[in-house]
Amino acid sequence: MAIKQLSIFIENKEGKLSDTIKIISDADINIRALSIGDSQDFGILRLIVSDTEKAISLLKEDYIVKETEVIAVKMDDKEGALYKILKVFEDAKINVEYTYAFTAPKLGAYVVFRVNDVKSAEELLTKDGFTFVNDGDLN
Repeated sequence: MAIKQLSIFIENKEGKLSDTIKIISDADINIRALSIGDSQDFGILRLIVSDTEKAISLLKEDYIVKETEVIAVKMDDKEGALYKILKVFEDAKINVEYTYAFTAPKLGAYVVFRVNDVKSAEELLTKDGFTFVNDGDLN
């Protein structure tokens, strides 16, 4: 159920983000979700894309690119929905390293979690009735 996410390290300079996205766009790769964290000198662009292997192949020549497994959990659009997911992690002592959200046409709203134990997180959330999106669902 885990999905592949790319983490791309880019300089925190004018035009660098645009340059990176252009490479992906010119290759007809669709960006499904993204998150950017920055520091003074560089940023980490996290992407879920329609063709992970092709994106890695194109980007690795000019960027440091890391592929990571994350889980995308379907979340209801109502109060307390995120807390229910986080409580499952807390009770099982699963650490959330970072998170971001996205919506997918016909699929709904999802929250992406990078956790220290993907398999256990998936098992626990499945047991509690949560559903996930996988790479195939996004394509």
